[in-house]
Amino acid sequence: MKQQDGSSFQSAEEVWAAEFQEMCGRISPVFARSETRQRAQTYLQGLLSPLERKNGWQLAEQAGESTPYAMQYLLDRAVWDAEDLRDEMREYIRSRLGKGGGMLVIDETGFLKKGTKSVGVQRQYSGTAGRIENCQIGVFLTYTSSVGHTLLDRELYLPKSWTNDPQRCREADVPKKVGFATKPALAARMLWRTLDGGVQARWVLGDSVYGSHRPLRKGLEERSQAYALAVACKEKVEVDGTRKRVDQFARNLTSADWQRLSAGEGSKGPRLFDWAWMQITGTEKQGWKRWLVVRRSLVEGPKPAEVAYFLIFAPSTTTLAEIVLALGSRWTVEQCFEEAKGEVGLDEYEVRSFQGWYRHVTLSMLAHAFLTVLRAQSQADLPTEQEGEEKKEGKPFPSRAPSQTLSNFKRQRGLTCP
Repeated sequence: MKQQDGSSFQSAEEVWAAEFQEMCGRISPVFARSETRQRAQTYLQGLLSPLERKNGWQLAEQAGESTPYAMQYLLDRAVWDAEDLRDEMREYIRSRLGKGGGMLVIDETGFLKKGTKSVGVQRQYSGTAGRIENCQIGVFLTYTSSVGHTLLDRELYLPKSWTNDPQRCREADVPKKVGFATKPALAARMLWRTLDGGVQARWVLGDSVYGSHRPLRKGLEERSQAYALAVACKEKVEVDGTRKRVDQFARNLTSADWQRLSAGEGSKGPRLFDWAWMQITGTEKQGWKRWLVVRRSLVEGPKPAEVAYFLIFAPSTTTLAEIVLALGSRWTVEQCFEEAKGEVGLDEYEVRSFQGWYRHVTLSMLAHAFLTVLRAQSQADLPTEQEGEEKKEGKPFPSRAPSQTLSNFKRQRGLTCP
C-alpha cells in the first residue's frame, strides 16, 4: 500500500505477520526438527487466534486437523526444551520492551482443575478464586515497563502432598531432581536467572508472601538490586536502635509524618493514599538505604483505614514519591494474568504432566509477549498531542503505559492470526 506522497506503509495485517515471523525466527533454534518447529508455530497461531477456547481439540480444528494428536505430541513427546524457549522469550522481551526501563513483579495465580491426576493439583488457596479450591498454583515473574508488561518466567508449585509421594510424581513425569520448594524459593530461582540473563530492573516488587522471605531480600541486596516488597504486620525491623513489629511503629506516627501521594492513574483518576516512611537500621551498604514505608487508605465515615507495610532497599537518593510510583506498578501482574488467560489460553490446557504444563504455559507466555510487543509498537507510532508539543519544546516526555487492553487492541486494529 502507498500513501499520497508515494511512500509505502504496512497494513496492520502485514505488521502482524512480519512481527510474528521475526519472533518465530528468534525461537527456531529451540526446535531441532523442522516438523516440530512448524508445529510450534501452528500452536502459537492457534493461541493468538480468536478461538473462544484454546484446548487441544480447538487448536487442532483451527489448524484444519481432525484430531488433537499432533498438538498433544508437541506438548508431550516432541524433542524440545521449554527452558530454552523461556530463555529465548526473555531475550525477545528484553530487546523489545526493555528500552523504557523495567520492573520485575512476582506473584502467583491459580488454575482450577478437576480430579487428582494433574501435576501439582490439590485443594489449596487460590487468590484467583479467592478461596480454597482444587487447583494448581503457578508462580510467575512479570516484566513491566513504560511501554508494556508481560509474563517473563514461571514455576509450578508442587505441594508436599506431591513431593512426598514418589509414585504420584512418576505418573505425572515429574523429574526425580525436582523436590519441594516454597513459593518464595521458586520466585528467587526466577529472579536470579533473570538478572543473570541480562535483564535490568529498576525495582523488584511483590506481595507479603515474597517480601516476608528474608533469603529473597538478602539475595537481592547482595546483588545491589532495588526492591519494594510488602510484608505482614508482624514483620520486625529496627529503627533508631529499637526493634519491634512494623505495625507498632505505624501506631506512633503523627499527622506530620504522613504525605498524600498518588500511586499512579487508575480508572477513576489518581490512586491517592497517605504514606509515611522511616529509615531502617541494618547492615550498611555504601550508597544504599533501607526504609519501612507505611500506606494508609483514605476513608470517609466510620470505616477504619486499611494499612499496608513495605520494606524498601534502594539507592540512598531515592525519594518517597519514586517508591510510591514503583509500588503502584504492582497491579500490572494482575492484568498480565487476566490477559494471558483471556487472550492466549494460559489456563486452557488439558495436559496432566510436568513437562506438558511447562510447555503449554511457556508457549502461551510467548504469545502474550508477542501481542504486548505489537501493542507497544502501535502506540509508539502514534504520539499524543501532548508528546508532540513537548517534543517541539525540547522537553523529555514520559513513555506511556499501555492505553488499552489486548482484547480491545486486537479488535480495534482488526487483527487476525497470520
